[in-house]
Amino acid sequence: MALSKIRNAARTLLTMDEDDPRRMFEGDALLRRMHRYGLLADDQNDLNNVLTLKPQDFLERRLQTLVFKLGLAKSIHHARVLIKQRHIRVGKQLVNVPSFLVRVESQKHIDFDLNSPFGGGRPGRVKRRSMKSKGGNGDDEEED
Repeated sequence: MALSKIRNAARTLLTMDEDDPRRMFEGDALLRRMHRYGLLADDQNDLNNVLTLKPQDFLERRLQTLVFKLGLAKSIHHARVLIKQRHIRVGKQLVNVPSFLVRVESQKHIDFDLNSPFGGGRPGRVKRRSMKSKGGNGDDEEED
């Protein structure tokens, strides 16, 4: 959901009576979603806190930003390239969308894909070619 739609939903719910069943149900669902994505802290359990969200809060939860902050990429641009080239997975799922919003429980499972050269998979095209030209022994070390 976009920030404007979330804030609009919170504003609409805040205009309703506190005992209104729709406000209670939808308000709890909205807050639960914000906590799940890490947009609100656990102690912020009020719809007014949803109105204080900024675009920067959403940008911090993007996969591209988290890959850079976890040190898997050298820059934010490098993180985008790694994601688009299918080197990054979240849990067991390969993700190639840099704007993917990462949930709090999934954040610790961001890693290189198992088939990626960075994650222990088959070496890349250039590495294979250089190994072939060196004699094809498959070792990275030079023998004396």
